[in-house]
Amino acid sequence: MPLFVYVLGLAVFAQGTSEFMVSGLVPGIAGDLSVPVGAAAALTSAYAVGMIVGAPAMAVLSARWPRRRALAGFLTAFVVVHVVGALTTSFPVLFGTRVVAAVVNAGFLAVAMPVAAALAPKGKQARATAVLLAGVTLSCVAGVPAGSVLGELAGWRSAFWAVAGLCLPALVLVFRSAPADAAGPPEISIRREARELKARPVRRAMTLAALVNGATFATFAFLAVIATDVAHLPAGAVSGLLAAFGVGAFIGVSVAGRTGDGELRRGLLWALCGLPVGWAVLAVTSAHPVVLFVLTTVQGGLSFGCGSALVARVMHVAPGAPTLGGSFATVALNVGAFLGPVLAGFVTEATEEYRHAIWISAAIATVAIVPALSARRVKLPD
Repeated sequence: MPLFVYVLGLAVFAQGTSEFMVSGLVPGIAGDLSVPVGAAAALTSAYAVGMIVGAPAMAVLSARWPRRRALAGFLTAFVVVHVVGALTTSFPVLFGTRVVAAVVNAGFLAVAMPVAAALAPKGKQARATAVLLAGVTLSCVAGVPAGSVLGELAGWRSAFWAVAGLCLPALVLVFRSAPADAAGPPEISIRREARELKARPVRRAMTLAALVNGATFATFAFLAVIATDVAHLPAGAVSGLLAAFGVGAFIGVSVAGRTGDGELRRGLLWALCGLPVGWAVLAVTSAHPVVLFVLTTVQGGLSFGCGSALVARVMHVAPGAPTLGGSFATVALNVGAFLGPVLAGFVTEATEEYRHAIWISAAIATVAIVPALSARRVKLPD
């Protein structure tokens, strides 16, 4: 595999760390900027908003941009907004930097995915894509817990500085090693691809992806305060809990990548049905640290495994939308990532009980069973 594919993977790792690290920084941000915990947790939703807006828009706008300048431009903007985020004392400004960071993250991915596939040897395109996606899951395993530890030791702003610094080697290598500045692929047919995305199987798959991710992030955004205020763990244990979630997520994505082929198989349906049960059990037992760690790992694996399989499902049932299919799958995931924490924030602020965020996850995951089981109208593969 060409070295530059791994350079892109490093950048995606930094961007994934930025996307997820806020969960471990919520208490520090809330205290420093004098905002409610629910408002600080909504920074996760801010990133999701940027991805929702940025994924389809950047997929279209960057389709014919020169590759090297596009990658360097998006990555430079990503560094700049993190510097602004590290310096600001205004919560609205910080919220805005999260939205902008997500938009440029979406733009970077829109360019990096086809570049990685084009650079890969014949027959290795899927592996090149997997290298980039591995950057996201590895950020859950290593980057997010490391950001939490850094935030605990040196303040939440240090985590923003660290993400900016992590992007700099990738930025230098993009300038030095990116492919020649050729233009992107020929103009795409937006109308034709948009019509493809209106098909019922595509809409069902995107709805499922949104609901599963909504359930995931309703709890994920509150993991830090659940650990400290519900399980009464020391602040230093938050990074370990986030790492446990990340390990589960990495295993889930790995299993889904090896066993999923875009079909809505019975194994995926069983996993979808198991999600609300797992969230409900976690809500009841979250005050017990050992159980909290175990079930956080399990739910991370189930949630990210199902999410990854549903992204593959969207691409599978929308073969006529090669440009917009992936971006709309991203939109579906981030609609869930936005609405889940917002809903959980409203409920926890009203009840002043953080474990209610987990009950929101259980409720959303239960709703997801309806469109999943509707697929039983057709014969499912085993």
